[in-house]
Amino acid sequence: MIPTRPIEVLSVEDNPADARLIQMVFDSLATKTNLHFAADGEEALDYLYRRGKYSDATRPDFILLDLNLPKKHGREVLREIKSNDELKRIPVFIFTTSGAIEDVQSCYGLHANCYITKPQDLEQFGMVLKAIEQFWVNIAELPYFP
Repeated sequence: MIPTRPIEVLSVEDNPADARLIQMVFDSLATKTNLHFAADGEEALDYLYRRGKYSDATRPDFILLDLNLPKKHGREVLREIKSNDELKRIPVFIFTTSGAIEDVQSCYGLHANCYITKPQDLEQFGMVLKAIEQFWVNIAELPYFP
């Protein structure tokens, strides 16, 4: 079932090329999405806690989180999200270049909802993001945030 309201997505991505690809794919989806970006871990937490310039930020329906971020590593951001009673219900999808088993294990230990290694092929990159939309938006029930 396609949602009746736009889906709010926070992408925490420091690589401008990947951010552009993510934007292009989400722009092409059947589901209306409002895609918001944070370029580092601290900015992501400012967005989520609605601090500073993000005082009127919309609570995301899910988060695409890179691991290797400046200022605050993705695992630290994940740890903080999942330890906060107001934020921990937001699904967090690790979307990173690392396929290291230590990273996978660590993120699932911190309660990531899924771990995806970014494909290097552009077509595969788009297919992965479309699969996220298909499952997490059209099949799974996302938590409701009033």
